[in-house]
Amino acid sequence: MKCVIFCGGKGTRMGSSTEDLPKPLLNIGDEPILIKIMNHYASYGITNFILCLGFLGDKIRNYFKENPSKYNVEMISTGVDATKSERLLAVKEFLDTEDSFFVSYGDDLSNVDILELRKFHEKEGKLITLTAVKLPNPYGVLDFDDVDPRVVSAFKEKPIMNEWINGGYFVFDKRVFEYLEKGSDLEEGVFNTLSEKKEIAGFRHKGFWKSMNTLKDYVELNEMFKKGELNCLFREGKEE
Repeated sequence: MKCVIFCGGKGTRMGSSTEDLPKPLLNIGDEPILIKIMNHYASYGITNFILCLGFLGDKIRNYFKENPSKYNVEMISTGVDATKSERLLAVKEFLDTEDSFFVSYGDDLSNVDILELRKFHEKEGKLITLTAVKLPNPYGVLDFDDVDPRVVSAFKEKPIMNEWINGGYFVFDKRVFEYLEKGSDLEEGVFNTLSEKKEIAGFRHKGFWKSMNTLKDYVELNEMFKKGELNCLFREGKEE
């Protein structure tokens, strides 16, 4: 199976750090976050990648020119302002021989078990399987006393939220292309349509997951790298 990675966003919430460098090339420790994502997949035997390029896509091409990959990497220009649906449509011809394929964002890191994700997708038989994760609340949460509602009875520092969110790390059935249209949004459009048709399965992942949406996330991920907390990203027994 091939893995499509979205690498075309502008990273506007990253401040000046993405003015001259696409977000997937920002280093987490000793290498770009994009490489860490690819190494995670490769530790499960997935070594064929399609990179959907957009904003500063030439920088990504130059990176691989200067740092040849040991994996099979196809880089496709999909448009600077293209939606994710349009980016997928742009690489459709490279997936014609695939019954299903992996899809990942270029700024999420996780230790999700790729083989179990694939097995789950095949068992459920839906058009899309997404990895569902829970996040810690960014704030402390208060409980109020039942008898006197003015009194705080408990304080919980950043507890895990009850809600599940979309953590990326997808498996798409190739029939999903029937629902992709130019100008359409992937999450708000296609996902809404397919969820109404009950064609999205959720693989619940309780392990590590963190997105690099903001400069704060970027700093935190680098701190985690320094502490060795990102060593969990790779399949047990497999080297990066």
